[in-house]
Amino acid sequence: QKVVVDGLARIPAFCHSVVAGDFIYVSGTLGTQGNTITLVEGGIGPETAQIMKNFEIILNASGASLSDVVKVNVYVKDIKDFDAMNVEYLKAMGDDPPARITVGRADLALGAAVEMDCVAYFPKKSE
Repeated sequence: QKVVVDGLARIPAFCHSVVAGDFIYVSGTLGTQGNTITLVEGGIGPETAQIMKNFEIILNASGASLSDVVKVNVYVKDIKDFDAMNVEYLKAMGDDPPARITVGRADLALGAAVEMDCVAYFPKKSE
């Protein structure tokens, strides 16, 4: 099931997420504001915080939450910004974060400092 969230911007080439069985695959997400393709100001910290908010919106629309995330892929423009990204990431993910990879030197859409995608596991309850 493809999920497109009303009020949250996306590039028309893909949906926000796909629900496949008990898994939810969230597309690459930038730190854009609401239904615009404008990045939040302030660099990688604020962009990361916005991505996490956007993840919550997308996951909620897909039937899950951040606590259901099992894997995150992070792409940063400059690996020197790793610590600033990580601070905001851990604020959202807490003390028991999922598996993750971070890749540096990424040339990202809109000139973003960071982009993330994730996979969540949300078993359907039998009725």
